[in-house]
Amino acid sequence: MELPGFTTGFSTYVKIEGLNPAGSIKMKTAREMILDAEAKGRITPGCELIESTSGNLGVALAAICAARGHRITLVTDPNVNARTLRFIKALGADVVIVDERDRAGGYLATRIDYIRRRTAADPRLVWLNQYANPANAAAHCTHTVGEILAGFGTPDWLFVGTGTAGTLMGCVRGLREAGAATRIVAVDAVGSVTFGARPGRRWIPGIGTSRVPETYVDDGSFHKLLVDERDAVRTCRRVAREHGLLLGGSSGSTLAAVDAFSDRIAPGSRVLAISPDMGEGYLDTVYDDDWVTEHFGADTLAAAERREAAYLPG
Repeated sequence: MELPGFTTGFSTYVKIEGLNPAGSIKMKTAREMILDAEAKGRITPGCELIESTSGNLGVALAAICAARGHRITLVTDPNVNARTLRFIKALGADVVIVDERDRAGGYLATRIDYIRRRTAADPRLVWLNQYANPANAAAHCTHTVGEILAGFGTPDWLFVGTGTAGTLMGCVRGLREAGAATRIVAVDAVGSVTFGARPGRRWIPGIGTSRVPETYVDDGSFHKLLVDERDAVRTCRRVAREHGLLLGGSSGSTLAAVDAFSDRIAPGSRVLAISPDMGEGYLDTVYDDDWVTEHFGADTLAAAERREAAYLPG
């Protein structure tokens, strides 16, 4: 979908992954990891799966496990969206919420430590481990890149949010194998450690980590950019008001990166940003005035409101 007028000088498009079954790009990751585990005999009668998730992967895994008859426990943290949590539980998955922050100020290491303890104590548990599982990147190398090339063509620039780095590394590999000259920008949140920056507290799930995922390999072939969560909030709300499109928090980060990179992009370029999910799960956070004020201050809300006032007629 094109966002007319989002930037000047070039065309900005979003690949809306929120229309996938289970509502996010993580459906591809979940499907590939489970099929791979089944094919390799890791999933056997009587076993139970376990995985760490900030939300979207949990929904996708819960849906697939329900359809294929697998039991699964999903380990998440207080940043998970309330709607997402209800979705996961409705699909029959067991949920564990860890609430102790790790040394980097996030929850990821705490979630993984919990899984390691559980799997050490119970050999029936199978950890899919999206952070190190090659099937994660393979899903996007095959499917996400295939969809881009077939439906959009070769973008001049591709902006990809970085969480587990599965989407990023899959797109890097897939586009290079296809011989595409696309410039790729990996987008992460300020406070995430993946790109080697200092850790910090983050509030919006979807991108960012408090430990570097094993999947991530910086081979120098892509750009990297950190986006402040305040800019993600402002961009989400701008896109909603100016384009009638309610996108998730990580989509706001990715589109904010497009704006930040705009002076490096040649006029007439075709720029594509991957939008992992829709915004319904963020109505109580990113799109809620009180939540934004509490977590980012009145200035962030006022800046978003000024942008909206400048756009809305009358």
